[in-house]
Amino acid sequence: MQHSEASRKRILIVEDEPAICQLCLRTLTGDGFDVDIAVNGMVAQDMLAKKEYDLCLLDIRTPVMNGKELYQHIKEERPEFAGKVIFTTGDIMNSKLEPFLKEASRLYLPKPFTPHELRTVVRQALK
Repeated sequence: MQHSEASRKRILIVEDEPAICQLCLRTLTGDGFDVDIAVNGMVAQDMLAKKEYDLCLLDIRTPVMNGKELYQHIKEERPEFAGKVIFTTGDIMNSKLEPFLKEASRLYLPKPFTPHELRTVVRQALK
């Protein structure tokens, strides 16, 4: 799939697990997206201040600044971008997480996920 530079969508992946980062990077760049990776919410916050993104895949549990904290920052500082967040989590059974996901009313992708599941949720979010 060929894309001109101007039409390529930019996706920020906020993830601290190298295997998940590689899966996202391979899958999404292979599908023609520009992908940047931040290892935690603090790094992502800085990247969001410097570059425009079409979508953010945000792990809820990252060190330094977690996904909930970064999402709160996004809602306060860039509310128009809050609707472009997809959460990822390996902790879907956590009873404290369910109310947060319901309140945020955002798409989420439980880990581990396949390239197909990743593509599906990204396409759904970009509609």
